[in-house]
Amino acid sequence: MLGATDLASSRQEKSDARLNIRTKASIKAAIEKAAELSGMDLSTFTTNAALLRAQDVISAHERTVLAPVDHAAFFDALERPAAPTEKLLAAAKLHREMVADSE
Repeated sequence: MLGATDLASSRQEKSDARLNIRTKASIKAAIEKAAELSGMDLSTFTTNAALLRAQDVISAHERTVLAPVDHAAFFDALERPAAPTEKLLAAAKLHREMVADSE
């Protein structure tokens, strides 16, 4: 039996939210077998698998990974920003005027 960490049960909150899914019998059988091999009931196994995948997806969307050369260029641009152009200065002035007019 391959044990697995139960991430969902370690959370200090009541499990009162429901999640219902429909799937093919063969998929359900595979999930049930994996749950049994992991020493978890179906609900716990499914919740943990979905939670791990959710955390991976969220992490991938909330983080930016740069190659070393891109990392250096990015931070160089932050440390030494370009001077504002005339067009940017005019846009900032227009914005200030519009915001002041709306107050």
